[in-house]
Amino acid sequence: MIRFTIILVVLCWTITAYSQSSPCSAEPYRQFDFWVGNWETTAGDKIAGTNNIILLQDGCVIQENWTSAAGKYTGTSYNFYDPQDRQWHQSWIDNQGQSLRLTGGLEGKSMVLFSGEMKNASKEPVYHRITWTPNEDGSVRQHWESSADGTNDWKTLFDGLYKKKSD
Repeated sequence: MIRFTIILVVLCWTITAYSQSSPCSAEPYRQFDFWVGNWETTAGDKIAGTNNIILLQDGCVIQENWTSAAGKYTGTSYNFYDPQDRQWHQSWIDNQGQSLRLTGGLEGKSMVLFSGEMKNASKEPVYHRITWTPNEDGSVRQHWESSADGTNDWKTLFDGLYKKKSD
């Protein structure tokens, strides 16, 4: 009887421990979940590539895995909500050795992330802004812009539409 009681207590404790929600189940951590999925991305009428976006670390991290249509350009980003500064952060690195760090948050229904000042190939200042907007049909628009001063004259670098791939 004692053995049965011990097994029952351990079983109840295990079920309770695993049924409790992750610290990252709170609303701010879920704001970017609309981007999670296996996507085909187009820019204009051309296929730009595929992007597989997954949740990691009990939903605390969103990992992006990009492959261009030609398959020669790939990149990965890690996205997370930081409760310390109440901001979303993205760290991107690609197979060309390029990196991008962005910070921001939800504006309306769109996730908008900005870089700090960076230098372009001519060593001039450049700022980046990327906006992801979920559409009613389940697709997501990604609009990437740059600016010399970070406040005016934003120019589009990429305007892509993510559509879920059928598995």
